[in-house]
Amino acid sequence: MDIVLLGGLWLDGSAWDDVASALEPLGHRPLPLTLPGQGDGAASATLDDQVAAVLAAVDSASGKPMVVGHSAACTLAWLAADARPEQVAKVVLIGGFPAVDGQPYADFFELKDGVMPFPGWGPFDGPDSADLDEAARRAIASAAIPVPEGVAKGLVRLADERRFDVPVVLVCPEFTPAQAQEWIDAGDVPELAKVKHLRLVDLDSGHWPMVSKPVQLAQLLAAAAEV
Repeated sequence: MDIVLLGGLWLDGSAWDDVASALEPLGHRPLPLTLPGQGDGAASATLDDQVAAVLAAVDSASGKPMVVGHSAACTLAWLAADARPEQVAKVVLIGGFPAVDGQPYADFFELKDGVMPFPGWGPFDGPDSADLDEAARRAIASAAIPVPEGVAKGLVRLADERRFDVPVVLVCPEFTPAQAQEWIDAGDVPELAKVKHLRLVDLDSGHWPMVSKPVQLAQLLAAAAEV
């Protein structure tokens, strides 16, 4: 199966290199994307530009692809399901949850000169970064690409109720499946509460498993593609 890989904030397509290398021998074709404004030099990129790039990858994939979103890009993966409910075979969400209609995509951190730079490791102390050694932290921080304001503040637009028919796998790295289910049951994740086929999967890692546990993540994705 073709597997579209979407990194979260500050990441380009190279963040998936180790996962992609482990996926190929398992019989799947990884399609890691460098999103507009996150590695192609387009500081004026918007959320619409990123959605268009994801849909282009879905449209050009062989057969029905599985779309994988990490962190904030869980919303991008969900937007693909909304726009292509009959073309997306499955959505996998890693360490994040889809935003609701009308909500800003990722208005989480301070903007400077029209972009959202990586804020340092302070906001990610604890379970998010506990499995990253100093070398991994330096590598992530040095490679981090400031996210354009037009992406971070872009408004999410969801329109097709058929998105809830698309099977979803929620990968739980820095939180547990039990915690995620509590949040869903409490109404904190309204989009996932309406999904008809939702499966929660545990992964013992922090927020960046493509860095700290790439082989395990690839195995998990391969298993999700085959269920």
